[in-house]
Amino acid sequence: MQELIKPKHLSAGDTIATVSPSHGLAGDANVRWKYDLAKKRLEDLFGLSVITAPNSMRGSEFLEKNPQARAEDLIWAFENKNVKAIIANTGGNDSIKLLSFINTEIIRNNPKIFIGYSDTMNIHLLCYKVGLSTFYGHNLLYTIGEANAFHSYSEKWFRKTLFDPSLIGIIEPSSDWTFECRDHENENRNASYKRNYYPNLGYELIQGSGIVTGRLIGGHTEIMELENEKIALSSEDFENAILFIEDIPEFFSPKQVGNFFIWLGIKDFLHKLNGVIIGKICESGGSSEHSNAIRKVCGEFGRSDLPVLYGLNFGHTSPMFALPYGAIAEINCEMKSFAILEAGVI
Repeated sequence: MQELIKPKHLSAGDTIATVSPSHGLAGDANVRWKYDLAKKRLEDLFGLSVITAPNSMRGSEFLEKNPQARAEDLIWAFENKNVKAIIANTGGNDSIKLLSFINTEIIRNNPKIFIGYSDTMNIHLLCYKVGLSTFYGHNLLYTIGEANAFHSYSEKWFRKTLFDPSLIGIIEPSSDWTFECRDHENENRNASYKRNYYPNLGYELIQGSGIVTGRLIGGHTEIMELENEKIALSSEDFENAILFIEDIPEFFSPKQVGNFFIWLGIKDFLHKLNGVIIGKICESGGSSEHSNAIRKVCGEFGRSDLPVLYGLNFGHTSPMFALPYGAIAEINCEMKSFAILEAGVI
């Protein structure tokens, strides 16, 4: 994997821009309360100045029909010298349409923090291709703007990863978590609806032994649908890497997870990887069938030795930590632990 440029760390008083690269939900009338809630938290908890990209709050209908407007927002945020960081309002399924409208030299010449998860992966991979390390982590609406509160675990890792230029270190599992549906429909739910949280049992070692390190690469399972796109990952990108992967339940059944590992095997990526970490599955059922599918496929491709650690707090569940693309990470199979061995920012 290539060496990536680390962005500068955030400090109180800095400006963060909010963008909608995947979906325009944040600007819909019945969701705007959630945007306002998250914006205030960024201001109150971190001392950030929050500004809205010009097109990002024009609503779902407009932004669905106008991918160029979404791309213009991203370019605007990278070019704006006052903006120190960029955060995606939410995920979706449409950011792939932005790629043809983005001048990648603008990203290359203006490295800064960019953070989000889910469909935002496509923008992360675009940044990766031009040499910038970005962060698969907190979206604005569904992490920072959760009606319950900004979960203390999510807040801790947002602060540590983006504001602190020292080594990130061991990332312990959260004490609790939730898979329940996210709240966004109307302002009344801000007061009346709260997601239930449940005890978190920690990380599960699916297979492997010893300690392995590697540079972080990944996202969600649609990564295997990008082979004809300019952001497609090559064999070199998987060389000695630690792959992080997660997805929503509709695309993360045991069969689908098995198919994903089959794809890794067929492409010969499985043999190049040093390890895999998997985000918690966004449903109440256990992970045993997924684990069995992974072990079966790995065995068929001669990778029963590959360390695979499940149940990490990133992706579509709450709370979460953030993963910096290209950073060196460690899986310790004996301790069932995960660590990021360098800083995410400078």
